[in-house]
Amino acid sequence: MLHKNTLLFAGLSAALWGAAVLPSQAAVVASIKPLGFIAAAIADGVTTTEVLLPDGASEHDYALRPSDVKRLQGADLVVWVGPEMEAFMQKSVSQLPQQKQVTLAALGGVKPLLMKGDDNDDHEGHGHDHSAEKGEEDHHHGEYNMHIWLSPEIARLSAVAIHDKLVELMPQNRAQLDANLQKFESGLSTTDKQVGTVLAPLKGKGYFVFHDAYGYFEKHYGLTPLGHFTVNPEIQPGAQRLHEIRTQLVEHKAVCVFAEPQFRPAVINAVARGTSVRSGTLDPLGIDVALGKDSYMQFLTGLANQYASCLKGD
Repeated sequence: MLHKNTLLFAGLSAALWGAAVLPSQAAVVASIKPLGFIAAAIADGVTTTEVLLPDGASEHDYALRPSDVKRLQGADLVVWVGPEMEAFMQKSVSQLPQQKQVTLAALGGVKPLLMKGDDNDDHEGHGHDHSAEKGEEDHHHGEYNMHIWLSPEIARLSAVAIHDKLVELMPQNRAQLDANLQKFESGLSTTDKQVGTVLAPLKGKGYFVFHDAYGYFEKHYGLTPLGHFTVNPEIQPGAQRLHEIRTQLVEHKAVCVFAEPQFRPAVINAVARGTSVRSGTLDPLGIDVALGKDSYMQFLTGLANQYASCLKGD
């Protein structure tokens, strides 16, 4: 009888142990959704992809939960931009082995493509010196604009880097990973041309974006922003900045002002009130796009349509 109970206990503990290890049968863990889009395309059919930042949260002020730290520790591979963007991950990622992380902003091919950040405005009325915080609390106060996932060119280089790391970690899946990368590159090339066609007629139309996030996308497709309300979306723009923007709106230099799903500040409506300027929404994190092998293409197309619908006046 004892023998039977022992066997039963052993079987039960194995079942429980199996259940316990399942969640840590890890995945590719991406810091933010657009990086998850790229990773999901490469990892398709090989391993799952998860996104750390919940929908609706901002990469500018997120704090890791204990469950997030566990997910990072158990991941096959962690994909992030780097400490200037996701400062909240820096400590956890630094404890991971090098072969289990991809820091996109540090890739050799990406470094020459980095655009300088705009750190010139929004300092009025905050009462402390931001210079001491460089690279610590706010990625905008670093030297470069780190919204690199909005560059189709950098997205392709990111896909290659994720592919190469996964081949190192899972050499048995090389054929599938190679096929996934090839499919991503060809899909990206097609989508890039389509988006270029949609946006080409809008070159020269002036607009304001809510925060300084879209430079890579705008440069790639030749769009002409007049400026942004704020560098850091956590900080409301000062009175002088708003006056400058309102003057340009009244003088018809802009046809559109864009808010964001995470930040719908009343300040945008207030500044545009009484002018003929249209309001639109740009989503730099792809909140409405489901994670999947084609999601980065859907993200690019969606963003292009968000620009077009406001700038064209549909």
